[in-house]
Amino acid sequence: MKRYRLAVLGATGMVGNQMVKVLEERGFPLSELRLLSSPRSAGSVVRFNGEDIVVREAGDRSFHDLDFVLGAVSATVSRQYAPLIKEAGAVFIDNSSAFRMEDDVPLVVPEINGGDAFGHHGVIANPNCSTIITMVALGGISRLTEIEKIVACTYQAVSGAGQEGMIELQSQIANPEAPAKVFPCRILSNLIPWIGSALENGYTTEEMKMQNEGRKILHLPNLKVCCTCVRVPVMRSHSIAVQFVTHDKISVEEAIKAIKNAPGCFMAEDIGGRSYPTPLDVSDQDLVYVGRVRRDLIDDERGLALWCCGDQIRKGAAANAVQIAQMLVGRGAAGRRMCV
Repeated sequence: MKRYRLAVLGATGMVGNQMVKVLEERGFPLSELRLLSSPRSAGSVVRFNGEDIVVREAGDRSFHDLDFVLGAVSATVSRQYAPLIKEAGAVFIDNSSAFRMEDDVPLVVPEINGGDAFGHHGVIANPNCSTIITMVALGGISRLTEIEKIVACTYQAVSGAGQEGMIELQSQIANPEAPAKVFPCRILSNLIPWIGSALENGYTTEEMKMQNEGRKILHLPNLKVCCTCVRVPVMRSHSIAVQFVTHDKISVEEAIKAIKNAPGCFMAEDIGGRSYPTPLDVSDQDLVYVGRVRRDLIDDERGLALWCCGDQIRKGAAANAVQIAQMLVGRGAAGRRMCV
């Protein structure tokens, strides 16, 4: 089996750490794993396949001879290193928002539009975590009929704000009077209906990702989405309530069958007597769980509703990136040589 040289950029962060874990779990065929980080984390040691790997400081010469780079850094850092990664001949699979909406950069959820990845020009983007979870939940239905409209409310765990978000919730659990620093107000015993930055239309940047990225993933330029994003006091895994309208009418039974047959989905018909998933059910694994599929009472002709949960650190970030690399490896080559 051909083996590949791969780097994780941002290896010591929450998503980068999960990328390393998923690479090991999935037995990715590696001849070298290069772990890169900021100067603050350089020199630390990460255990991989029974061996210790020393984390290196990322720099201009870090990408020589690589086939893949998985990015788990900010959009600013991704933009800084992308030209160097492309120049080195590697494929950059980036988890940040830096390149998602660029016309020549595929935005890929392997279960939905995996073929788009093979049209890359050196960079492939991971979508937003809530977008990934929602698109996987709707993937089977989108194969039956075009989806025209989506109304979504996301319930996003504090880990969506990184390690700092989790630490803040933990500190408030220990001391309810602990101050809010990461979030605009206390998250313990609370909900915050605001994630991202304000836009002129009254929505936030996080909320508009569902429409903008959903259109690109599903190849539906006219898809209409109304999304409200809510931060909730859950450590890990996002949940989404989704109402959607399809071009052709499908029954609840047809929708359930499509979800059962869809890759990456689990139809939660009986979880300890429950017919719906919760964040704890999906934590630390890669399937998106779906439940409560029912007829929408506002549009009872072509509308349906469902509830879904997914681990946004794994399927919403790390595992999705590794899956993309696995698809490219499956074509029998790597690096920029894989462009079509």
